[in-house]
Amino acid sequence: MEGARSNEKTYLVWSIFNTFCCCFPLGVAAIIYSCRADTANSLGDGTKARESSRTARNLNIAAVVIGIICLIIIIVSYMVPK
Repeated sequence: MEGARSNEKTYLVWSIFNTFCCCFPLGVAAIIYSCRADTANSLGDGTKARESSRTARNLNIAAVVIGIICLIIIIVSYMVPK
Protein backbone atom coordinates (compact mmCIF):
# COMPACT_ATOMS: atom_id res chain seq x y z
CA MET A 1 0.00 0.00 0.00
CA GLU A 2 1.79 3.11 -1.28
CA GLY A 3 1.69 6.20 0.95
CA ALA A 4 0.36 4.47 4.06
CA ARG A 5 2.23 5.30 7.25
CA SER A 6 4.43 2.54 8.65
CA ASN A 7 4.70 2.04 12.43
CA GLU A 8 8.34 1.14 13.10
CA LYS A 9 9.90 2.57 16.27
CA THR A 10 12.31 5.44 15.68
CA TYR A 11 14.18 5.39 19.04
CA LEU A 12 14.73 9.15 18.70
CA VAL A 13 14.45 9.98 22.42
CA TRP A 14 16.87 7.19 23.31
CA SER A 15 19.24 8.43 20.59
CA ILE A 16 19.20 11.96 21.96
CA PHE A 17 19.80 10.69 25.50
CA ASN A 18 22.76 8.60 24.32
CA THR A 19 24.22 11.55 22.45
CA PHE A 20 24.41 13.65 25.60
CA CYS A 21 24.96 10.99 28.28
CA CYS A 22 26.73 7.94 26.88
CA CYS A 23 28.65 8.07 23.63
CA PHE A 24 28.43 11.18 21.45
CA PRO A 25 29.52 9.72 18.08
CA LEU A 26 27.22 6.70 18.26
CA GLY A 27 24.40 8.88 19.57
CA VAL A 28 24.66 11.20 16.58
CA ALA A 29 24.65 8.24 14.19
CA ALA A 30 21.61 6.83 16.02
CA ILE A 31 19.80 10.18 15.65
CA ILE A 32 20.46 10.09 11.90
CA TYR A 33 19.03 6.57 11.58
CA SER A 34 16.10 7.50 13.84
CA CYS A 35 15.24 10.36 11.51
CA ARG A 36 15.58 8.06 8.50
CA ALA A 37 13.18 5.61 10.13
CA ASP A 38 10.70 8.42 10.81
CA THR A 39 10.90 9.63 7.22
CA ALA A 40 10.45 6.10 5.88
CA ASN A 41 7.47 5.65 8.23
CA SER A 42 5.90 8.81 6.86
CA LEU A 43 6.44 7.69 3.28
CA GLY A 44 5.06 4.23 3.97
CA ASP A 45 8.35 2.49 3.15
CA GLY A 46 8.14 -0.29 5.73
CA THR A 47 11.32 -2.06 4.62
CA LYS A 48 13.52 1.02 4.87
CA ALA A 49 11.80 2.00 8.14
CA ARG A 50 12.54 -1.44 9.63
CA GLU A 51 16.18 -1.35 8.55
CA SER A 52 16.74 2.17 9.86
CA SER A 53 14.91 1.40 13.09
CA ARG A 54 17.01 -1.72 13.67
CA THR A 55 20.23 0.19 12.98
CA ALA A 56 19.21 2.99 15.36
CA ARG A 57 18.40 0.41 18.05
CA ASN A 58 21.73 -1.36 17.62
CA LEU A 59 23.67 1.91 17.71
CA ASN A 60 21.83 2.89 20.90
CA ILE A 61 22.63 -0.44 22.53
CA ALA A 62 26.29 -0.05 21.59
CA ALA A 63 26.33 3.53 22.95
CA VAL A 64 24.90 2.40 26.30
CA VAL A 65 27.40 -0.46 26.58
CA ILE A 66 30.34 1.82 25.75
CA GLY A 67 29.03 4.44 28.18
CA ILE A 68 28.77 1.87 30.99
CA ILE A 69 32.24 0.51 30.26
CA CYS A 70 33.72 4.02 30.33
CA LEU A 71 31.92 4.79 33.58
CA ILE A 72 33.28 1.61 35.17
CA ILE A 73 36.80 2.46 34.00
CA ILE A 74 36.53 5.96 35.47
CA ILE A 75 35.20 4.68 38.80
CA VAL A 76 37.89 1.99 39.05
CA SER A 77 40.65 4.45 38.17
CA TYR A 78 39.57 6.71 41.04
CA MET A 79 39.36 3.82 43.50
CA VAL A 80 42.79 2.36 42.73
CA PRO A 81 45.34 3.82 45.14
CA LYS A 82 48.14 5.80 43.56
